[in-house]
Amino acid sequence: MLSQLSNNNESYRIGITGPPGAGKSTITNQLISYFRKEDLRVAVLLVDPSSPFSKGAFLGDRIRVSSYYKDSNVFVRSLASRGSKGGLSDNISEIADILEAANFDIILYETVGVGQVEIDVVEEVDTVILVLVPESGDDIQMMKAGILEIADIYTINKYDRKDSDKLYIALKNILSISSEDKNNRWEIPIIKTIATTNSGIKELFKSIYMHKNYINSNSVLNKHPKRFKNKIDKLLLEYYKHKFWTKSKINLLEEELNKNVDKQSNPYIFIKKILLKND
Repeated sequence: MLSQLSNNNESYRIGITGPPGAGKSTITNQLISYFRKEDLRVAVLLVDPSSPFSKGAFLGDRIRVSSYYKDSNVFVRSLASRGSKGGLSDNISEIADILEAANFDIILYETVGVGQVEIDVVEEVDTVILVLVPESGDDIQMMKAGILEIADIYTINKYDRKDSDKLYIALKNILSISSEDKNNRWEIPIIKTIATTNSGIKELFKSIYMHKNYINSNSVLNKHPKRFKNKIDKLLLEYYKHKFWTKSKINLLEEELNKNVDKQSNPYIFIKKILLKND
């Protein structure tokens, strides 16, 4: 069924995001088996948070997705966020491009799990799955969270817990309010799962397939041009930043930083000064 996901040598990219402890790694682990049943090659990029002090990362998600280490058609890599604020690693796009060139059909991204700021994933993947649990909070708090707006599929995991139905009803109400124009619009499904027992994972798998078909029928939703533009912007920023910071400008900045705070220039004045400096 999902063999249609891989076409024109392009990998299909899926982002799995949500709060810590929601079961993202367990869902990822279960989804891999469904993709492998379709004989699709799967790459998994697991982003772990870096310490703001040591800059190190435990990279523990790889341990939770360890069932396929003997399968040469499954590649699992842990990445440190290294201070990135969007829930991903800064170089994850380049890594995904390498995996695409290596003919992986599916690339699964699992984000850090840090909350509302995890929105970079929406530009990096084709389908965004937001994993919530009954403890995720009331509907008012959810409406405030911008992360809700990026999801293509909602998943309420650990549905055997108390207040699961309450969260489901809250999400349904939010979707009914936000869906003003339903013509040719993707109707976001809410999938109930208990990932530890594989309950609901098949329905989630089917929803990914349905969203892929929806994207194929609406070319305006294709994110490849946006990803390409983002890469160009990033490369240009790195190039001009490296070119700008000559040794003399770095020295000028260090001189300013070594001054007492009350003697330092206003940042806006300092920028004008350093822009006028010729090397």
